[in-house]
Amino acid sequence: MAATETIRIPLGFKAPDFTLLDTVSGKIPFFRGIKRRKATVVMFICNHCPYVKHVNKQLVSLANDYSSKGIAFIAISSNDIVNYPQDGPELMKENARDEQYPFPYLYDETQEVAKAYHAACTPDFSIFDKDLLCVYRGQLDNSRPKMTVLPMEKIFVPLWITILAGIPVSEQQIPSLGCNIKVEIMH
Repeated sequence: MAATETIRIPLGFKAPDFTLLDTVSGKIPFFRGIKRRKATVVMFICNHCPYVKHVNKQLVSLANDYSSKGIAFIAISSNDIVNYPQDGPELMKENARDEQYPFPYLYDETQEVAKAYHAACTPDFSIFDKDLLCVYRGQLDNSRPKMTVLPMEKIFVPLWITILAGIPVSEQQIPSLGCNIKVEIMH
């Protein structure tokens, strides 16, 4: 698994709309129906990535703490399931239940949504404001799997405080680092 960073693109882009299968509910929600009034976090994750496994509990905790304050969390898996069957919809549903995800876990079968969001790695995070304009792209924090020290930099909590207070978010972006999104290879 190649360690890959978030693709750097200018902030302020409008969140692309999409409809994807929610592997837990079996429904196909519209993105605009999931977004929230204060902010929306779009997370590209998958079942097998050690970088995602490392932050799963923190993602659940953040979603549980901030969903009631007007921030939506949406997880999407875009991996090729032919070569990575552990990232298929049935196992996504099982993983979401095991991890107790309080957010939808959507399956991007065509990988078109990952392309539209310029997602390159798992985990890859984009935060959109109330107008669905991107105000942050990058890492959750600076912790990584197998670290022997606690992370020094917490990014999301200060972002929430800023967003909830209506203060403009800093334009400093710190790329996420994780497993590359597994693209289906056409033969």
